Amino acid sequence: MNYYTFQKSITASVDSCKQHRFWIVSPIKELIVNRIITNMETLSRDLADRIREVFLSGTFIANSNYKAALSLVDWRQATQQIDQLNSIAALTFHINYYLEGILQAFKTGELTILDKFSFDLPPIASASDWNGLREKLFVHAEKFANEIENFEDEQWKKPFFDERYGNYLRNIEGVLEHSYYHLGQIVLLRKLLG
Repeated sequence: MNYYTFQKSITASVDSCKQHRFWIVSPIKELIVNRIITNMETLSRDLADRIREVFLSGTFIANSNYKAALSLVDWRQATQQIDQLNSIAALTFHINYYLEGILQAFKTGELTILDKFSFDLPPIASASDWNGLREKLFVHAEKFANEIENFEDEQWKKPFFDERYGNYLRNIEGVLEHSYYHLGQIVLLRKLLG
């Protein structure tokens, strides 16, 4: 039984209990059912909180977040490349490219971003350019979290713009994993740059 089948059967059972005014006698069963209901009702909020955590305010996974890590980097460090590795600015642009593109898709219903453009960083030639890129990322992260927070439960099972991409849940979790991956790179690059 997969997650969605399990979720559907639990929801049907709980709805049936509510409809027939049948109360679960066992406190343990009641606790389990209440926990499942609470988890279903808070998925959007929990994922939005995780997005805010990785981008704006958390320290749970990497002991940092984008806002904290990038605040320690000046524009010269951000654009400095070590060997063949992406620069911190390139990684910042890359992550923002996906957030901004998915936000646009939420509005239009069409996902038009392409991986091949995700590292097309415009020149960063000043502190103002770098600060603008960072601020853009933080604004998009908050907007992204707000959008996710307002998703209804049914949204998570729907195809993510095209069935070949899987459902919304898989893709939003993918955004989180992708974001943590590059946050780790940024933290390591910052250490290498001194």
